[in-house]
Amino acid sequence: MTNFNFTPGYNGGSSKVSRRISGLVFLLFLAGSHAQKKDVSSQAAVAYTIENCVNEFNLNDTIKTKVGYQYWFVDKEFLDGRTLKMSVVGPYMATHPPHKHEEDEFFYVLEGTAEFYLNGETHVSGPNTSFYCPSWYEHGIRNVGDTELKYLVIKKYNK
Repeated sequence: MTNFNFTPGYNGGSSKVSRRISGLVFLLFLAGSHAQKKDVSSQAAVAYTIENCVNEFNLNDTIKTKVGYQYWFVDKEFLDGRTLKMSVVGPYMATHPPHKHEEDEFFYVLEGTAEFYLNGETHVSGPNTSFYCPSWYEHGIRNVGDTELKYLVIKKYNK
């Protein structure tokens, strides 16, 4: 069985965790693909290959932010707006203040300590925790720990 690794240098030490992450990502993308009808003509134009379906983290391809960096494993141009991004935030910082938008989102904490804000309430958790934000709910995530916070953002942008 293949381990899907999201963290550079990760050696698959916890295959249970690795399978959970892989399963979470697979189910979210699968649900998104079945939730809408595909245009067969545009789908036929896309040639998915092993080369464009595998994205290994590369620090040189990160996008610097004021509080850390981001890495897009899947951007909104690859699929029908479905995305997978890793955000890395320095200690005691946040990428932006709480906000609202039309798309719902999932966050999955890989490393560090995150405070999740949802409509006036907060919850602090560490690695292997997911947070869900429904559409139009005010939400935010920030690092409340002494080390970097790394988390995945899974979202489908509306076109």
